[in-house]
Amino acid sequence: MSNDTTLVLGASGKTGRRIVARLRLRGTPVRAASRTSPTPFDWSDPGSWDAALRGISVAYVVAPSVPGPVHEFVARAESAGVQRLVLLSGRGADTWGDSTFGLDMRSAEDAVRRSALEWTVLRPSNFAQNFDEGLFHTPLIAGELALPAGMVPEPFIDIEDVADAAAAVLTEPGRHAGRVYELSGPRALTFGEAVELISRASGRPLTYRQISPDEYAGTLVDEGFGEDDAHHVAEMFVLMERGLIAATTDDLATALGRTPRTFEEYVVRAAAAGAWRR
Repeated sequence: MSNDTTLVLGASGKTGRRIVARLRLRGTPVRAASRTSPTPFDWSDPGSWDAALRGISVAYVVAPSVPGPVHEFVARAESAGVQRLVLLSGRGADTWGDSTFGLDMRSAEDAVRRSALEWTVLRPSNFAQNFDEGLFHTPLIAGELALPAGMVPEPFIDIEDVADAAAAVLTEPGRHAGRVYELSGPRALTFGEAVELISRASGRPLTYRQISPDEYAGTLVDEGFGEDDAHHVAEMFVLMERGLIAATTDDLATALGRTPRTFEEYVVRAAAAGAWRR
């Protein structure tokens, strides 16, 4: 069997669905895999992995929320004849030190980088789309976003840029081998500044309030998160407040030959689509 298809894990997720659309538009044979896809894939069910890997040349990997499974997945990918892996990780993963945040991503990086396959790691900053597709959306609809983030800025990246970078890496064998791309937007903003831009573009009086990590974890538990998951998310903000991942990078330009989209561009698109309309 010839291996000429690209496997996209997490194909119904934020990055996966965008990457699948880009690959299809390019005419690249693609297999979209997730728990609900016609090709099922579940990290907790290794029995689903082999069928997803059959006939695959390159795989886009989004790590599960627990450390460990990617090591076995990589071994099976090698046995199945996969040639390349592209892993979605997190910005500055090797600077996180003793933080409990991101153990899953660091484990996945270790698995991919130790493999005999050609690999590339994408480490994006926080997605701009978290404000309209993720955790920050519901509080903004209610009028106030309260997070444990102060004056340390974040170089939010447009997820469309992440998808563009992933599609390029997936379809350009050799060029990105052994690269770790730290992907950021073109400038860093505080969360307060980000909310102010959203407020102006949407025409709504939105506010930002800083709270403690413990307060935020408690809020997430009240919203239905498990305690471990809530503290994991809160720990991300503790990590961000160290300032180690606050700077912008040129890695998107290196990968794509163009500058990143601005946060303002994202806000205008999302506001025009009614993202923060009551």
